[in-house]
Amino acid sequence: MLQGGSGDRDSFGSKFGVIAAAAGSAIGLGNIWRFPYVLGQNGGGAFLVIYLLFIAAIGIPVMMSEFVIGRRAQLNAVGAFKKIAPGKKWHLIGLLGVVTAFIILAFYTVVAGWTLEYLIQSVKWMATSSKIGFSEMNNEAVRGFFSNHYETFVSGIWRPMLWFVVMMFFTGYIVMSGVKKGIERYAKILMPILLVLLLVLVIRSITLEGARDGLVFLFKPDFSTIREAPVRIILEALGQAFFSLSIGMGTLITYGSYIQKKENLASTAVNVAFADTFIAVVAGLAIFPAVFAFGINPGEGPELVYITLPVIFQSMSGGLIWAFMFFLLLCFAAITSTISVLEVIVAYFSEQLNMTRKRATLLATFSVGVLGIICTVSPDVFGIFNASPDLLLPFGGFFIVIFVGYFLGGRTTKEELSSEGKYKVGYHQLFLFLVRFVAPIAIAFLFALGVYSRILSIFPSIG
Repeated sequence: MLQGGSGDRDSFGSKFGVIAAAAGSAIGLGNIWRFPYVLGQNGGGAFLVIYLLFIAAIGIPVMMSEFVIGRRAQLNAVGAFKKIAPGKKWHLIGLLGVVTAFIILAFYTVVAGWTLEYLIQSVKWMATSSKIGFSEMNNEAVRGFFSNHYETFVSGIWRPMLWFVVMMFFTGYIVMSGVKKGIERYAKILMPILLVLLLVLVIRSITLEGARDGLVFLFKPDFSTIREAPVRIILEALGQAFFSLSIGMGTLITYGSYIQKKENLASTAVNVAFADTFIAVVAGLAIFPAVFAFGINPGEGPELVYITLPVIFQSMSGGLIWAFMFFLLLCFAAITSTISVLEVIVAYFSEQLNMTRKRATLLATFSVGVLGIICTVSPDVFGIFNASPDLLLPFGGFFIVIFVGYFLGGRTTKEELSSEGKYKVGYHQLFLFLVRFVAPIAIAFLFALGVYSRILSIFPSIG
């Protein structure tokens, strides 16, 4: 039987390394690509308020729960449940997390590959603009140019597949290097660079003429905007909170298993959630003022970043530099998240199937690669995988808080959260209340509404 906490098991080497890696897992395309377009489609500021409530009342407690499980067992998402609850079926939660990681990483890395395409094209398009009269085209003409490329590229096979393979290669290379020498090392480098690039873009965006309307859209809630589809919008806010924080799929259980006993789990969870939310809001600040300044519809959808932003960059002084910086930012954000999701699978393979880290990484990368290629060639599969976080992640999160709240109980969670008495845990009763009642009830209710609404969309006669 595998044992946790062995002396030769890799772990994070510093508190900053823990926060950088966990924040890197949370901060990614979910914040910079997915959050802005989901917010833009669902009411702006009103959606932001709902999202922030879910982060505070559900996201942080679930994150703390995953950290508790991981550090308690010091094993992967499946092995942790087997060790803490031997002979019971709780390990199926961890197995669900591993399966979810496969699904999410497959479609996520496809999208991550798009950032490489646009990083290169941002240079190519701007460098050749004089040859095609780019600088003389109006916004609609430029938007049409990029729209045609987006549709051609996304509907193609070979170029998306090529960039998917390249992104999977870099992800696998970093994960194969280990926790301290791979994940932590690159997170400590990439995360500060990501933040600096994003803040520079924010400064440029909010200084554009007409940017004020974007700030109003983002920070002045108008709850009348959610009346048309409240169930869908609320469920998307919950799904976005889970997707953005990387909870419900075993990532933070796995990362929690690498956190040393001396670290404060609650402080780490709050810092990661704050960093994640801060980046999401800052991404909105970088995008929406510019979107409104150039008269673009904020509800464009998934293509918001890939079609509308190049138009904005072209209209700016030094457009080549801004475009290159933004898509470089997306690459960094993507890679910090893909390595965290791949680590869930690698940890499972290496510890549960007794593989070396190298062999486990190669197998995991190849397996995800097969799924990713299917996503690349099949828009229907991609659509299903892309929609999966809204249901799979809350479903996994529900059973995680039930396990922590009712199986582990107060004594064990207090011992782990306090690092065996090292830290004060005056919040412990509030934590138990949230994981026993608020989080599971809210998740179950919203999950049921989501399932019901999707059934109605398929069989409208039922309603």
